[in-house]
Amino acid sequence: MASASFLGFLVLVALASAASAQLSSTFYDTSCPNALSTIKSAVTAAVQQEARMGASLLRLHFHDCFVQGCDASVLLADTATFTGEQGAGPNAGSLRGFNVVANIKTQVEAVCKQTVSCADILAVAARDSVVALGGPSWTVLLGRRDSTTASLSLANSDLPPPTSSLQQLITKFGNKNLSPTDMVALSGAHTIGQAQCQNFRDHIYNDTNINSAYATSLKANCPAAAPNGNTNLAPLDTTTPNVFDNAYYNNLLSQKALLHSDQQLFNGGSTDNTVRNFASNTASFSSAFTTAMVNMGNISPLTGTQGQIRLTCSKVNS
Repeated sequence: MASASFLGFLVLVALASAASAQLSSTFYDTSCPNALSTIKSAVTAAVQQEARMGASLLRLHFHDCFVQGCDASVLLADTATFTGEQGAGPNAGSLRGFNVVANIKTQVEAVCKQTVSCADILAVAARDSVVALGGPSWTVLLGRRDSTTASLSLANSDLPPPTSSLQQLITKFGNKNLSPTDMVALSGAHTIGQAQCQNFRDHIYNDTNINSAYATSLKANCPAAAPNGNTNLAPLDTTTPNVFDNAYYNNLLSQKALLHSDQQLFNGGSTDNTVRNFASNTASFSSAFTTAMVNMGNISPLTGTQGQIRLTCSKVNS
């Protein structure tokens, strides 16, 4: 019985390895050699127009991969007969960049008809966004296909909320085969972008592990009681909010994290030393971040004949 279970485990490992092994950095070299340059130029233009868009595109890839795997399910819009993920708690009113992705898809389709998946566009756009804001580059593995389904319930259950404890973060990332180091590194994406008052109100009014002057500075734009929530924005990194660097970790050392979940990474727990390392060593952070992005991009991709190559990223092919 034990050996049968072990064989079953080996088969599962082999299947998982086969899925990621089918992703390749050269996937479009022959079928669409201009794909990556087309995506890069479109992303660079969008980020130059609005720096925040870099964070938004990076976040789209993250919110895609954590729900059903990296299959562009997050891009599927609701219809009269279909409910997608965009209305889920972690996504509603805060996910953005869909118009930029649609524009990229249009440009890629003009170069190569129904060849490059929306899932791959998200993965490449995330990398190009980081680079456009001064961050590190990495080799994106390609060959993902697009889902024909989405899951509102999984978006609500699998994406870590800003109220998460350290253990909850470790568990949710672990459920996706991402290590605590991957989790701390990927959290470093909060060196760019902004968050809504409703997502940091409890932290600035009720938590004690926050710099008091920093908390006070945020309260002016985020009242304790606001009807219908509050969507006023604050930068996740007050030091260099439009530059992809390691300032986020130095903010954690100073108890100047905007979100409760971010400060949990440096709060006397098991990830404190990783935060200290990333705060003091930019190269160490860059290396860990790029490794973690590749690992995240390998979460349950659809490959081969699975799924489809959507003609329009917001809807399944008719």
